[in-house]
Amino acid sequence: MRGSRPDGAEPPAKPLPQPSLESAGFWASGADGTLRVKHCHACGRWFHPPLPICVHCRSDDVALDPVSGRATVVAVTVTHQPWLPAFPPPYAVAIVALAEDDAARLTTNVVGCAPEDVRIGMRVRVRFEQHGGIWLPLFEPDPERLDPGPLPEPRDVSAELRRLPKPKRFEDKVALTGVAQSRTGRRLMADPLALTVEACRAAVADAGLELDDIDGLSTYPGISPYAGLTEGGVMAVSEALQIRPTWLNGAGEVPGQSGSIITAMLAVASGLCRHVLCFRTVWESSLTAMQRSGAWETPVARATGTYEWRLPFGASSAAQWIGMHASHYLHRYGVGREALGAIAVTARNGARRNPDAVFRDPLTMDDYLSARMISTPFGLYDCDVPVDGAIAVVVSAIDTVADLPSRPVLVEAVGTKVLERLSWDQDTLTHLPQALGPSAHLWTRTDLTPADVDVALLYDGFTFNALSWLERLGFCGLGEATDFIAGGKTIALDGELPLNPHGGQLSAGRMHGYGFTREAMLQLRGEAGDRQVPDARVAVVTNGGGVPSGAILLRKAT
Repeated sequence: MRGSRPDGAEPPAKPLPQPSLESAGFWASGADGTLRVKHCHACGRWFHPPLPICVHCRSDDVALDPVSGRATVVAVTVTHQPWLPAFPPPYAVAIVALAEDDAARLTTNVVGCAPEDVRIGMRVRVRFEQHGGIWLPLFEPDPERLDPGPLPEPRDVSAELRRLPKPKRFEDKVALTGVAQSRTGRRLMADPLALTVEACRAAVADAGLELDDIDGLSTYPGISPYAGLTEGGVMAVSEALQIRPTWLNGAGEVPGQSGSIITAMLAVASGLCRHVLCFRTVWESSLTAMQRSGAWETPVARATGTYEWRLPFGASSAAQWIGMHASHYLHRYGVGREALGAIAVTARNGARRNPDAVFRDPLTMDDYLSARMISTPFGLYDCDVPVDGAIAVVVSAIDTVADLPSRPVLVEAVGTKVLERLSWDQDTLTHLPQALGPSAHLWTRTDLTPADVDVALLYDGFTFNALSWLERLGFCGLGEATDFIAGGKTIALDGELPLNPHGGQLSAGRMHGYGFTREAMLQLRGEAGDRQVPDARVAVVTNGGGVPSGAILLRKAT
């Protein structure tokens, strides 16, 4: 990417992939200057990353075969944030579609030109960068092809949507009976388990229960290698609260963060539990402070899993992964950042009415547009705010509700269907990946429609996430969000569809999904204070900043 530093010191080492038994051939294929990608000899299609069977026809007659090395840039973000020492900004991260098959794509760097000159539709060709036995495929402008290349068309996956299998729904057997949030803020330097205990005890009390009534525990993501995103899992909480659960769950491969709540609903509806305590804890803000001071050491290791295909190219942040989708959306639909800005300003207006929000200073559209760029098209106010805090929710059997003093919130439907590849770059480019399936699935499990929704609590790790959910849930057509939002008028507290009246993660703080469930419960209970949506009866909640995701439709108890 760049040569030696002026002071003669060696540049920082790039994070390299850890080749697996399946991927080793791909990373070594550049040794002779030829890019090789998996090819199905049965159907003739190409695909990436390497898998043992074809993603198109499921044949196992596949091999790593040479390709021309030519491609088209179909999404790009120019990173201005110094996330990795080996990647001084600015630099361009792009998704390129191979000339042989535009469904076979690589996340990579475009080099050989100024980062800001990389454009969607630019034709590029491969060149390799060697690191020992690994050849990283980078791409440069193709001097022989100056005309714009073709863009992949969105897939129509509607035929893959399954209808409700049975008339009886598990959603009718459960209710949300308790909710609470711990103290929340920036760099609290508080033990995450202590924050979890604080929220859990308050949520159980809010439900009118005792800790001994709890017979299930559920969290996201449980024990995790990603520090800052977990309290330590169900074992740590069971020990701290001395709960002896009949059932427990702690996993990241569920339908978004709310997947832990949906899983709890299933446990209750099956009769396995009566009251499940669900919790979500983050302490990213304090962790960052500890890392910067040297109090927390982060070991350096080869990139594995999904990071194998992104981290070697400096794509370490969701701002980059989702920023590329946002760039494709703006290009395809020919719109600017106005709708994204309206979402950010609306979130701040909501946070000003929320005493628990971390950012409550006024924010104008001029402030939004003049803010420093993070990773195009995202500026500072397109990105949510890391905080420390915990939220807990109690899921109860519906037949216990009459005996509880709390005001329950009923579950109308859930959306969990996967209609796209579980990938950041190989399928949907127009919107946030994994928003389509849960959105479409949600409406198959209810007679309600988008017109019945009184308040939308839509995941906004980035402004584009919320925009994607608005369109995918059917509040407006694809590419129509700018007109629908109308500069913020439609999504304001007194608008047609109030959006994230608590400030969302953009201004209230990144509670990583659970904050939307809490706000929905407060709104449907009529307990949202100055930000209360009048006569709120139906709320939609979405969770997941990408892969995978989920949706829940909640309603007020009559």
